[in-house]
Amino acid sequence: MEFEEEKPYRLYPPQDRRLSNLVPGELRFTHEEARKCFRSKAYRATVVMCGITLEGACQLQGAKKETLHKMLQYLKDSGKIDSRLWEWADSLRLVRNSSAHFNDERVTRQDADDSLAFSEALLDYLYVLSARFEAMKKRRAEGAQVSSE
Repeated sequence: MEFEEEKPYRLYPPQDRRLSNLVPGELRFTHEEARKCFRSKAYRATVVMCGITLEGACQLQGAKKETLHKMLQYLKDSGKIDSRLWEWADSLRLVRNSSAHFNDERVTRQDADDSLAFSEALLDYLYVLSARFEAMKKRRAEGAQVSSE
């Protein structure tokens, strides 16, 4: 598995960190839409889009349950995420739930920023770090075979 080359990065004005090409395109697109909402100060919409990103990640990881809570539980039970990531994702789910319905609850900038950070961390873990760890294990195993010959 090869990793993408570094692309030019604008220092000023600041830009968001790009999600890796290892993250499926539809999830990158949805996450970018959440970022656009955040930049527009549409914090409720940011949280809802992060929830959609979370739902999409669950579905692409094989979770076919009827609720997001059950899909997240599937990821945890199948070992795709650990208990800490599950707790983060479930907290994001709760914030998303309160944001997606008409109510008096205010969604703060911090809620939206946290939602972006946690959804991005989940995507990195599921698609980037997991692939990178598997590549490292394979490379090290092949290196051990070469050095023992």
